[in-house]
Amino acid sequence: MREPAVIRMLPDGRRLHLSDGPIDLIIEASGARDNATAAYQAAARRFVSLLDELCAELAFLRTRATMNSPSARGAIARRMFAAVKPYCETLFITPMAAVAGSVAETILESMLASAPLERAYVNNGGDIAIHLSEGARYTIGMVERPDRPSLFGSLEISASDPVRGIATSGWRGRSFSLGIADAVTVLAETASAADAAATVIANAVDIPGHAAVKRVPARQIAPDSDLGDLHVTRGVGPLSASEIQSALLSGVRVAVSLRERGLIHSAALCLQGQTCVVPGLEQNLLDVPQRSLLHA
Repeated sequence: MREPAVIRMLPDGRRLHLSDGPIDLIIEASGARDNATAAYQAAARRFVSLLDELCAELAFLRTRATMNSPSARGAIARRMFAAVKPYCETLFITPMAAVAGSVAETILESMLASAPLERAYVNNGGDIAIHLSEGARYTIGMVERPDRPSLFGSLEISASDPVRGIATSGWRGRSFSLGIADAVTVLAETASAADAAATVIANAVDIPGHAAVKRVPARQIAPDSDLGDLHVTRGVGPLSASEIQSALLSGVRVAVSLRERGLIHSAALCLQGQTCVVPGLEQNLLDVPQRSLLHA
């Protein structure tokens, strides 16, 4: 029997913390006090059954997505599959590639159905679903490495931007990656779409066969991993400037393709101190040292 879910307000009195097994959310709702309270209550009600809902379809969610995959039953599973479906004909991808963003998006949806809010976000380990009413905006910090404090700049999202989801992926994060990116941050229309795309782009930042890159089968680290025997990155040694640029540009080509298909708004790709910005993100960037940017 697992421990009961954690549902508590943080000491600042503004943010709600929800935690259950591998799911850990930080939530903030802004607006009239009664509306914020109602939104937090709705988030908590939706959250308590969420992990069981996912576990009920875990076999499906860990299986490679194809155009002929059976239909998902639960609302979150359907959202996860919809986010990875654009990639399933050309890549190995499972619905788990969009789990964090889909969870964040689902909780935010419940909050907004309960009360009108000026602003709100649900942060699921760096994969964030946001709500902005007219005239509202958020400033979001961007990290070079998700495994330690490493802000390299910030970006501003306003209500007029076509962005309601932000996700970060990379080999240093909490999930496995097939590539060598320290971090890939993606802005997209939804958190689930951003999550799936960040995974795909981060996998593409790579120098196949390089001696400085250590890889092991995912199953060796996590026997129940959805990636099975695929080799995931566990270490990246120092790379030359040209190798860094080559790896980043491999990811950029994928990011640009996804932007042209309307799957993402923009992205920033980070590797060993260098950052490559996909067109479209520049207008949102604040306080970023230009010497670190390689514009695609």
